[in-house]
Amino acid sequence: MRADRLLSLLLLLQAKGRTTAQELAERLEVSERTIYRDLDALSMAGIPVFAERGPGGGCTLAEDYRTNLTGLSETEVRTLFMSGARGPLADLGLGKSMEDALLKLLASLPSHHRRDAEIARQRIHLDAAGWNRTEELVPYLSVIQEALWQERRLHLQYRRGATNELVTGLVEPYGLVAKASIWYLVAQSEANLRAFRVSRIHGATLSNETFSYPSNFDLANYWAEWCEQFITGLPRYPVTVRVAPQGIPILPHLFGEGIRLVVEQAPPADSEGWITIPLLFQSLETARGRLLALGSLVEVLEPTELRHSLIQQVEEIVAFYSVKTNN
Repeated sequence: MRADRLLSLLLLLQAKGRTTAQELAERLEVSERTIYRDLDALSMAGIPVFAERGPGGGCTLAEDYRTNLTGLSETEVRTLFMSGARGPLADLGLGKSMEDALLKLLASLPSHHRRDAEIARQRIHLDAAGWNRTEELVPYLSVIQEALWQERRLHLQYRRGATNELVTGLVEPYGLVAKASIWYLVAQSEANLRAFRVSRIHGATLSNETFSYPSNFDLANYWAEWCEQFITGLPRYPVTVRVAPQGIPILPHLFGEGIRLVVEQAPPADSEGWITIPLLFQSLETARGRLLALGSLVEVLEPTELRHSLIQQVEEIVAFYSVKTNN
């Protein structure tokens, strides 16, 4: 166990450069005292590691020292060769580079690990794309990439989702995120840090102005916080419905596979075989549109306003077709 930790510590120092003992301890899930003991062990083994205490200090590895890629476990090898990021990497023009890198890594592995890599390729495939989602056009992704690498400001033309208004502005790009094959640009816009959906960008040109990338910014942490705020801010419209036995098999097609758990947790069916379940929508209009697809196989129990809205909608549909038929 300690040998694995020592290797992990060495690779972290090689990858991250100067790092505090606290950061290393948190990453390796040990105490700072253990980190210092491990650094002593590495030093005694002839590896040029240094620990400087106090403000501005930290743990470092000599700049000219590099370790070979050794000590990979069977699980680590399989993880590296699982195919799941090819879609987003292809969008960035890096699909071929990833294949070449994996091929070089494969060639450097011992023969028994090569079999582990091939097993991972054949047994597990990670598909990042969602169902029933058309591929989004992202023609300005390469320009955004260039701005990121060069730390240059971007002139953007962006169409807002809520109002469909086309706005322009100068932003500082901090990072790109691919979520289920949908790309987002995280950028500083005026005084606000925002996430822009890349498919809504209708123009992007590099500015001659550069900016200083904030040293304390962490893209993964920001994205996790942004997602949490986004979900919390979504409107919620709770609905209680009764579903006929014939309607239950249709539910996953309308609401996704997650509805199966809701059905399993529902109270026992009534004498007619109908079950009562809760549903959550973004708005009354969304609920009405989705539930109309079930017709008479569903009955809205709550809220009353939705029942009345459904009745009104059905009456309008009947009146519309009655006029068409009579004509």
